[in-house]
Amino acid sequence: MANIPIYDNTGKQVGDYEIDVQSLAPVISKPLLHEAVVMYQANMRQGSAKSKTRSEVSGSRKKMYRQKGTGNARAGHKRSGVRKGGGHIFAKTPKDWSYRLPRKALQTATRMALAAKINKEFVKLIDSFSADVPKTKVVVDMLKALTIDSSLLFVIDQYDENVYKSARNIPKLTILPVSDINAYEILRPKQVLMTKGALDKFIAERVKKAEKEA
Repeated sequence: MANIPIYDNTGKQVGDYEIDVQSLAPVISKPLLHEAVVMYQANMRQGSAKSKTRSEVSGSRKKMYRQKGTGNARAGHKRSGVRKGGGHIFAKTPKDWSYRLPRKALQTATRMALAAKINKEFVKLIDSFSADVPKTKVVVDMLKALTIDSSLLFVIDQYDENVYKSARNIPKLTILPVSDINAYEILRPKQVLMTKGALDKFIAERVKKAEKEA
């Protein structure tokens, strides 16, 4: 069992959250976490790199000069890959890098990632957070009160436009609803800040659901 302190927006501790880390992930598999992160990164690749072959560049296909008797090296046409402005011999073509790991493996990796952050005490909880109007200063003041100055994933119960707009311009901060987090998003920053409601929702929808499927 682990106790995670719960703070309010001013940095004052208002309680503790008792969580069984073993229920999140009995073991933490580094190979599985690595595979999940590599998959998410591969799926973000555009795969749009493209260069022209000899058939795609402009220029005459006539032999530049005769084969023998000129004293020069043998030369083909202007589109040849060995000449400046010619096509690429091994041209790059668009490629789809995306692939998918099994659903249960990704769900397990997400729970492992959060368990690893909790074990290293890189997870902080706040009782709740809301914003009447979009205002970045509200989030900045909260982070200062919580003494958070490193890269951060801010996880909220559900999408809130005012909260999202208040946090989106802060460097090294990513804000996501709990339904959108995965192993990559959890592991990428140094710290994770969650609302108590977001952690409750994560346990109800992901941990207890996995226990029922087991």
